[in-house]
Amino acid sequence: MTSQQINFMAPLASPPTPIAGGEVLTPSQWGTLMAIADTIIPSIEVSISPSLNTLGVQASDYNVAIEELRSNNSEVADEELLHRYLSENASSLPGLHDLLRRTIAENLRKDARQGISMILSTLDTRVGCFIATGSTTSFHLQPVHIRQQILHNWGTSYFSPLRQTHKALTSLFKALWVKQSPTLGPTIGFPRIPVHGKLNQDFDYHFIQLPPNISPEVIETDVIIVGSGCGGAVCAKNLAEAGYRVLVAEKAYHYPAKHLPMTEADAGINLYQNGGVFQSDENSIVVVAGQAWGGGGTVNWSASLQTQGFVRKEWSDDGLPYFTSPEFQNSLDRVCERMGVSVQHIEHNKANRILLEGSRKLGYSAKVVPQNTGGTTHYCGYCTTGCPSGEKQGPVVSFLPDAERSGAKFIEGFQAEEVMFEDITGERLATGVKGIWRSRDSHGGVSGHDRTSRRVVIKAKRVIVSAGTLQTPLLLMRSGLKNPQIGRNLHLHPVCHFGAIFPEAIRPWEGGILTSLVDEFQNLDLCGHGAKLEASTMLPSWFLPVKEWNGGLEYKLFCSKLRNMTGFISMARDKDTGRVYPDPVDGQCRISYPVSDFDRKHIVEGILALAKVCHVSGAREIFANIPQLSSFVREVSCEINVDQGINDKGFQLWLAEIRRRGLSSPDAMFASAHQMGTCRMGTSEKNSVVDPQGKVWGIERLYVADASVFPSASGVNPMVTNMAISDGISRGIAKGLRKMERVEERARL
Repeated sequence: MTSQQINFMAPLASPPTPIAGGEVLTPSQWGTLMAIADTIIPSIEVSISPSLNTLGVQASDYNVAIEELRSNNSEVADEELLHRYLSENASSLPGLHDLLRRTIAENLRKDARQGISMILSTLDTRVGCFIATGSTTSFHLQPVHIRQQILHNWGTSYFSPLRQTHKALTSLFKALWVKQSPTLGPTIGFPRIPVHGKLNQDFDYHFIQLPPNISPEVIETDVIIVGSGCGGAVCAKNLAEAGYRVLVAEKAYHYPAKHLPMTEADAGINLYQNGGVFQSDENSIVVVAGQAWGGGGTVNWSASLQTQGFVRKEWSDDGLPYFTSPEFQNSLDRVCERMGVSVQHIEHNKANRILLEGSRKLGYSAKVVPQNTGGTTHYCGYCTTGCPSGEKQGPVVSFLPDAERSGAKFIEGFQAEEVMFEDITGERLATGVKGIWRSRDSHGGVSGHDRTSRRVVIKAKRVIVSAGTLQTPLLLMRSGLKNPQIGRNLHLHPVCHFGAIFPEAIRPWEGGILTSLVDEFQNLDLCGHGAKLEASTMLPSWFLPVKEWNGGLEYKLFCSKLRNMTGFISMARDKDTGRVYPDPVDGQCRISYPVSDFDRKHIVEGILALAKVCHVSGAREIFANIPQLSSFVREVSCEINVDQGINDKGFQLWLAEIRRRGLSSPDAMFASAHQMGTCRMGTSEKNSVVDPQGKVWGIERLYVADASVFPSASGVNPMVTNMAISDGISRGIAKGLRKMERVEERARL
């Protein structure tokens, strides 16, 4: 497909809610923090004199950098742009400061905020600076090149807290700069909107609006569903079509197609939980979870894989025969049919072609990934920030409109606080949900200060919690449930990122994100655990920050190569688990998930395979997100003669170094976009949270329908499995309601 720009109106702005709280740092702490920011993302100029504000380089080195920028992006005609790109530093960007303040105020745990404050104060004292830097001069008073050396020293220190500080700060400012830089996008030729995009005609949703009042609003319905994601949306459709009054309550707000795709900065705030990233207690894995109208189905990558047979057998052998029954297969097929899942209209981008063709050359098993695109070609790489085309048939385009057409009601901006109960004749029954509703502002957005709040009590005959793997267990805990299994058995499909740079322009942000995978290594332990290899989203702020920081100039030059990059992930079907629990201070979600040595080894095998795939595909440079591992750079002679393939001696030495280092280091960094299992389905209250029908043990009329009920990791992108399980649960609830109606009718007679 060509890169002919299709012109349509730029997306409308989607400004987020006002930043909560007051000042999060003192002026002196801000000064030190911005000095760190300008060390990581410095202004680079020709100079031989030390400077507090710029990183000085020799004229020859500067000219080499400009020439590299020019050669990386030959289509960029604006020479002045390249100079502005090098001279830009983090503190010169007002948007970066605002996003940083929001991150500290809203997205960091209290102990993390306190830790940052302590570090910043320490770096402004003579004694503290001497301990941390070896000099009594305050950090912000050091020249930029000295500050860079200090950060380098932290990154290789034997003292773990310094290494962790280095990792946290460099990761933070890389991501913030990439999101806010006005010069990066033009320098690499990255367009604000999809080149092959088009604007969809939205479904006209109707949301309940409430007038201001100090008294709670009381709403009665047959079924209240907390959450509008893949599980909740399927439940809403089925129960509304069965003739029941359904109310779907969602914490997030709906953004029509005219707002999409959002900027990467706004999307993190408006479409994801916690600003886009949760950090585990161990600081070893970042977890990305959608929080949008339609849940994760609004921002996922269209991959629509049915639950594999060996996983279904594993769950069946654990006492859940439903998963090997025709009923479950019917549910899988039903949800896929509604979304138009198929492989018939896929056009692979370069990264996915590399996976397929590279695997063929190596004899690896690979496959095309079905897409939920309704029988159309969906050549868009921006789904991570919201898809304007409507081709992706996620909940917002499919199940939720079906539900409203059948009479379902919706309320957005609703924070569910707890499930309500009654004790009747020795049984505890769920009777509804209560929480806080927040309106939009007077302009229809959420950024104004004139929004109103209202307490809401929703009474229902059935309560379905579909708030997702991270939030569903917290709602059950807030509601007083004491089952110790709640929040445990967390599976995350941990991944490690991998990338390659090619001689030719790739434009990796174009095309379907995940249309192929390699499953050669999915069963490394012969018990269904291993690694799958997949392509990654290549939106700048989702990929560029994974590269280890080795200096401001080096990082800017690396980012300028994105046009020629491909990105991949090695994803483990994790055997070992973690947990989620409420923060003891503010009740927000905390994640404890130590990535096990067992799962790390499988991810390494995937990385080695990805390296070989990229090598046989002609990559010029190959890199893995492994601490202090240098990139493999193909020699010029190898570019001319590739007959040696993966047997190239230099390449084999690099693979051996990957295997030697592995991912055992505590500084190794993982990511996750799949969360499962925290309210797992099982055969008894001793090993699970819900029974085989999705009902919470010990509570009548309370159900869970989302990926938190998975008995273990699905091993594939969980959307279809989630939908199919929710399809079965909601159809069972409908049967139960009909049975109750018949009993009540007989009682009246």
